[in-house]
Amino acid sequence: MIRLQKVMADRGVASRRHAEELISGGRVRVDGELVTTLGTRVMEDARIEVDGRPVAAAPAHRYVLLNKPVGIVSTAQDERGRRTVVDHIGARERLYPVGRLDTDSEGLLLLTNDGTWAERVLHPRHGHEREYDTWVEGDLTEEALARLQRGIPLEEGLARAVRVAVRSRSRGRSRLSLVLLTGWKRQVRRMCLAVGLKVTRLVRVRMGPLELGKLRPGEFRDLTKKEIDAMTAPIPQAAPRERDDRARAIAPARPPVREEKARAIAPRRTGTAMRVPSGARRVGGWVAAPPRVTRRVAVSRARVEGPRRQTYGERAGPAGRPTRERDARAAAGPAARPLRGSSPRTAPARPPQWRRSTRAARRSAAPRRGSR
Repeated sequence: MIRLQKVMADRGVASRRHAEELISGGRVRVDGELVTTLGTRVMEDARIEVDGRPVAAAPAHRYVLLNKPVGIVSTAQDERGRRTVVDHIGARERLYPVGRLDTDSEGLLLLTNDGTWAERVLHPRHGHEREYDTWVEGDLTEEALARLQRGIPLEEGLARAVRVAVRSRSRGRSRLSLVLLTGWKRQVRRMCLAVGLKVTRLVRVRMGPLELGKLRPGEFRDLTKKEIDAMTAPIPQAAPRERDDRARAIAPARPPVREEKARAIAPRRTGTAMRVPSGARRVGGWVAAPPRVTRRVAVSRARVEGPRRQTYGERAGPAGRPTRERDARAAAGPAARPLRGSSPRTAPARPPQWRRSTRAARRSAAPRRGSR
């Protein structure tokens, strides 16, 4: 049993809304009986009369794929008198578009007289992807591409592209491939406008498993039986995992952590009170200290000890030299020392931190007394 207004729409009498007006006006009879109640269910092959004239049986279902050109309205009728896609095809059946494309857009558009099939195609649960070739003007940045995939808030909700691919890119013009799951009004144009891009051309090249192929603008063809069934086939879902409590994966055992044996030490006594080192634990009558953790710190001995003061009469190198240099010179032996009367030694450049003491500076500046 099917609702009367739907049967009338399938037979091409009028749209469902207009059919409801005919029923409410008392102009419809079913098997000779007047019907004025909306929602009345009848058989699909029932005998229906409108204004005393019998309505022919529903024609066979037809499914058409059209490459819609620019300038044609994607509706069955237009109040302004513009040319529609139904007028362009010129079919004897009462066809209507499945979904819509803007007047200034072009590409794949489906038409049919099967209302149930059209509803299943457009329903979001089937998840049919809509792929668009988009020519845009503006600065195409990585941030703009990321925003298209993250989602653009629109009046209908969050509009996001499942996939975005850059076909070509130039200074001011680019070509994108956008894949959407929804077909809201002027959705692609509004999304691009939100990221600073102006759409100059928009072509829908795919809808679900159907592709535009080699159809030129204005051409159309009938769908095959395989394509018709593919558009209404349920989307395969991943099978849920079966839980098996009997067989569980056992993680490999970790190797035991090697612990250092505790050293037994006697507790320290301070006066009459006994002080136990922090972190120690008592084992029997002894106190076990925790393992020692030592750390090596590389510190220069010269920086720790500072410059060495020279005593009166020493003729060593310049004061304040690091110990390493003096040890290396001493290990070289007397052969490395300069002889008396030779050219005076020049002290190497010292960093500012190695400064001679005040007494050593006055001693070197004072003139020596000549031997008599």
